[in-house]
Amino acid sequence: MLGRMKLLVRWLLLAAALLLVAYLYPGVSVTSFGTAMVAALVLGLLNTVVRPLLVLLTLPVTLLTLGLFLFVINAVLFWATASVLNGFNVNGFFAALVGSVIYSLCGMVIDSAMESVFGD
Repeated sequence: MLGRMKLLVRWLLLAAALLLVAYLYPGVSVTSFGTAMVAALVLGLLNTVVRPLLVLLTLPVTLLTLGLFLFVINAVLFWATASVLNGFNVNGFFAALVGSVIYSLCGMVIDSAMESVFGD
């Protein structure tokens, strides 16, 4: 039961983080909290399924750039999520890059807070 509650709270907080990204950066827009919830779900699924494959396929480039290419992978997944959903828009690759960095920072804060509240 606690695991499901953690998952639900994390999902809600990540959806709120998407709204924060849209508020902080004008290149990203989200029309509603419901859209943000769906976008957080799709982004989570892409990060779970597609991201490991992309990281593996681009490992030589990632090593050559000392890991900086991971920012490009995150931006591509952020941009792909926006291209799939109505109501979640990203204006170009640079907006996806900035939005994914802000979203990742919010995710790190959320994970830290979740660990201190729920424990592990």
